Amino acid sequence: MKKHVLKLMLACTLITVLLSCSSDDDNSPVNTDTSQIVSAAQSGTWSITSFVDSGNDETNHFTGYAFTFGSNGVLTAVNGDTTVTGTWSVTTDDSNDDNPSGDVDFNIAFASPADFVDLTDDWDIVTVTSTTISLIDVSGGNGGTDTLMFQKN
Repeated sequence: MKKHVLKLMLACTLITVLLSCSSDDDNSPVNTDTSQIVSAAQSGTWSITSFVDSGNDETNHFTGYAFTFGSNGVLTAVNGDTTVTGTWSVTTDDSNDDNPSGDVDFNIAFASPADFVDLTDDWDIVTVTSTTISLIDVSGGNGGTDTLMFQKN
């Protein structure tokens, strides 16, 4: 009787292990060609269609702004007479980092105003197409997740 119980427990454990294993079913891997990402970003003006900061939707802070990713690393946001300037770059997170992951980062930095400072981060790329740039960042401090999406104008 004990052998049957042991076999049953072993079979249940094996089934549980097999069912809990997951595979990466993402059919469209993230583009890691930095030159293609830079080229896509520089190909016109962009609007922020979604910015969620640790669960808070803050998209409305950027309504009406047209973002331009300049070839010289300057990021410009224009809304009528208001212009906000920052920097941007696309870099590979390589072995020179304290925590290398080998991924490609989309870096954005603004010194002011406060709403734009919230965009400052080394974002992980979810997708980059000719019409969409989708980014994510999981905070190391509080564990909050930020998402940022640009749509080409």
